[in-house]
Formats: sequence, structure tokens, C-alpha cells
Amino acid sequence: MSELLNRIRRKSLHDRIRKVEEVIPLFKHGMNLGWSGFTPAGYPKAIPIALADYVEKNQLQGKMRFNLFIGASVGVETEDRWASLDMIDRRWPYQTGKNIQAGINEGRIRMGDKHLSMFAQDLGYGFYTKDNGGRLDIGIIECSAITEDGGLVLTASCGAVPEIVQIADRIIIEINTSIPNYEGLHDIIDPVNPPNRLPYLLSRVDDRAGSPYVRIDTDKIVAIVESQYPDNGRAFSEQDNTSEAIANNILDFFQFEVKEGRLPKNLLPLQSGVGSIANAVIGGLAKGPFSGLKVWTEVLQDTMLDLFDSGKLDFASTVSLSFSVDGFKRFYGNWEKYSNKVIMRPLSIANHPEPIRRLGCIAMNTPVEFDIYAHANSTLVGGTRMINGIGGSGDFLRNAYLSIMHTPSARPSKTDPTGITCVVPHVPHVDHTEHDLDVLVTEQGLADLRGLDPKSRAKLIIDKCAHPDYKPLLREYLEIATKECMARKAGHEPQLLDRVFKMQVNLAKNGTMKIANWDI
Repeated sequence: MSELLNRIRRKSLHDRIRKVEEVIPLFKHGMNLGWSGFTPAGYPKAIPIALADYVEKNQLQGKMRFNLFIGASVGVETEDRWASLDMIDRRWPYQTGKNIQAGINEGRIRMGDKHLSMFAQDLGYGFYTKDNGGRLDIGIIECSAITEDGGLVLTASCGAVPEIVQIADRIIIEINTSIPNYEGLHDIIDPVNPPNRLPYLLSRVDDRAGSPYVRIDTDKIVAIVESQYPDNGRAFSEQDNTSEAIANNILDFFQFEVKEGRLPKNLLPLQSGVGSIANAVIGGLAKGPFSGLKVWTEVLQDTMLDLFDSGKLDFASTVSLSFSVDGFKRFYGNWEKYSNKVIMRPLSIANHPEPIRRLGCIAMNTPVEFDIYAHANSTLVGGTRMINGIGGSGDFLRNAYLSIMHTPSARPSKTDPTGITCVVPHVPHVDHTEHDLDVLVTEQGLADLRGLDPKSRAKLIIDKCAHPDYKPLLREYLEIATKECMARKAGHEPQLLDRVFKMQVNLAKNGTMKIANWDI
């Protein structure tokens, strides 16, 4: 208790300290809830776990359901367990976990997908809670401290906290005493709605434009509970030969762009998604020729610590410290070394198009698949089954100096080791359009699409990126489609609507995208 009291420096709030079981009666079926958190970092744990225990113990599955609004996904021990107990009605805008994905695809959970920067501001506008006067009933925020002025010192992420605390009628604070006080690591700009919004004064990755804490009306705080649950952490994605080959293609491209004068020697601020390819790219940079690097991104993974240790990364701006459990131990064990090189910002700032474009970010993200004209699908397998959501990839890809998408050229199906081509005639769901992407990369090669017309793009993507098992089929499709469309003077971007998804249909029926021919 003494550590908890030390963390709450506004002494007038000490009388709002409660045991976690005392706050359970505040939650009612059908409420709109906002949580802190972004990836498995900085999310509330004590109260969501206690609520799940309460529902399970009292057999209230399906009788205590909530609408859940969070900056992105959080730990599976919270939202995914809630899904297993039928505690989620609506979930915005991004999620992770087998149970919650099953609930969405079975129609039990209503999910909406949205670019993360737009989600944060639209939540603040009240667009998602119009039936509740644009308000959230309760916001649950994990903090590492509360200042003398009542400012909230967040933990390992910022997410959409500034918007949540503005529109929440009541706020419950979880003070996590199992982790260090994060004071000084955040840069928070209070959300202001149009027409009164001011420019964000950010011209460098390490600029500060706001406050190190979240300003809040402390009268809204109805309870403060202690948490000693560590962040669950994101499992480290191991590199493989394919991801390393993709990374090498990207690094070779960077060197060429420097040589041609289109990139400075220290590149431009880097944004990198999550997964084995992202890890391989960052790992390659740690060993590569570039120094004086800066990062403007959403998540820092364990390999970013390697990049710091290499001496080649000077500074990183992020929304979340998305480390593994061991990565958090490493960060906390070297707090002085890392903490003065990192700043965390809310979604509405980190993912905002204006600073991304001004800084000239290099965006790198992994899709499910892309097509021969450079449309990409990041969210829906087969065009219908939701995986996680678009996240912030679109925020970056549409506004970056260089927009790069990377994926293996093929993936295994249940019966064929290269049964799924990730380069298709047309993606069944478009998250990123041809207008937004500059460079596509697989382990086969890299296609620089800048300045190319659609048919030239298609030839280059097939030649450079497609797996050898599929190159003949894709070339044949392009030839047939071009001939037929040009004959009817509709050949700018040739497609055959009666055959364009033949590969996907064959996968569903026969377990592979390898078809015999393009006959109808």
C-alpha cells in the first residue's frame, strides 16, 4: 500500500482507493467501455480479469456484455478471455486472439475496422456511441503514477487515452506498482475538435509538442485500484530464410536509393509493422551500413533494442513498447540507457497523416496478399474472414515518403507447400489501393512501382515478386485479360470479372491456388 500511496501524489485522491472487488458493481450489462492499451502493453488487467472471474463464477455468460473501445489489441488474458465468456457485444477497431476472432467471424461480436488515427478522433467525436450521447460510460486506464496536479502518467503505451478520458462519464485508474514509473516518456497533446484544432509542432522525431501526462478532470475518477499484473508481452517473431531474403532485398534497395540521391545516408524516419519480416529488416539495419537512424512508428519490438545497442538508432517515437516478456525485462534492466531515447505518443498524433508526411517516413508493412496492380489486402482471408484489422498500416502507407509492403511470395495450404500465392490477379478485399503503394517485396525480389502505368506495374510485379510456381499462370492471365480488354477499348487496367478470382475459388475447393488453365 505504501508504494501505491507514493505513486498517487495528489493526496486528495487517496480516499478513492478501492479493492478491485469493490468496483465490480459499477459495471452493468450494455455499457460502453474505453480501455487504455495498444498491443499487449499499457492495458488494464486487474479489473478486466476480476470482471471475467465474476462472470465465470456466477454463470453470467451472455448476460454481462459490453461495447469495448481500445486503441488496438491488448493482452489475450483480458479481451480474448472476455470473448470466450461472451462478454463482448461490439469491439473497435483492432483485436487479437482466437476466441475474439471466432466470435467476430461467427457473428456473435460486432467488430468495426478503421484506420487507427481516424478511430481515435472519431471516438472523441462520439461517432461510435451516438446512442449514448457520444459518451463512454466508464474508462479504465492503467497508469504508473498520478501527479500532484492530477495528471495521469501512463505506462507502456498511449493508445486512445486522451480521447477516452474526455468522453468517459466515469474513470477508474489502475496504478501498476509492479513496473517503473514511466514519468517523462510520454508526449500527450489534448484532443481539440475542429474548427479550433491547432497545428502539431513536430518537425523532428525527438520534438516534444505536448505534456508528459494526460490532463484529466479528477472529479470523474470514481475509483483507483492497485495492479501488479505485468504486461503479457508480444511473443517474439523468429526470423526465417524467407523473411531474411525479403529484408536483404529492402536493404539493397535502400543502399541504391542513397546512391541515387533519393534518400539521405541516414535514411528517413522508419515505420515498421510487426512480425518476422519486420524483425528481419530491423535486424539487418543493426548489422548494416546505415547510422544516425530514427524511428517514427506505432510499436517497438525487441529487435529495436538490438538496433539501439548497435549504436545505429538515435531515437524512436512510438505508441507502444510492444516487447516480449524478456524484452520488457531487458528494457527495465537498462532503464537509463533506453528511456532517454524513446518517446510515446497517442494514436491521434503518431498515426496522423500530417507529421508522417512532413517527416518523410519510410513505411514498411506486411499484407495477407497483393495483386498484380498493387492493391493490397491486410485484413480478410478469402475476402470475408477477419484476422485482426487494418491497424495503422493505412495511416502510414498513404502518407509516407516511401510506402513498402512485404510478404512471402507463397504460403502453404493444408495439402500444398506453395498452395497459396500471395501475388494474385485481384485481391478479394482491398485495404490499400494501387494509389498508395510504391514498392512491393517478396523473397523473390523487389518491384519499384513509382512512375509506372498499371500494365507496366503488373509485368514488373509478376517478374520480380511472384513465386516461380505461379509466374506462368499470372503472365498468362495478364496476357489474356489485356487482349480481351483492349479489344473492347477498356484496357487501362485489364481484368476479367468472370475469371479474376478463379485461383481463390480453386483454393477453397481443392486446397491449392494452382489451376490448370484460365478457361471458364
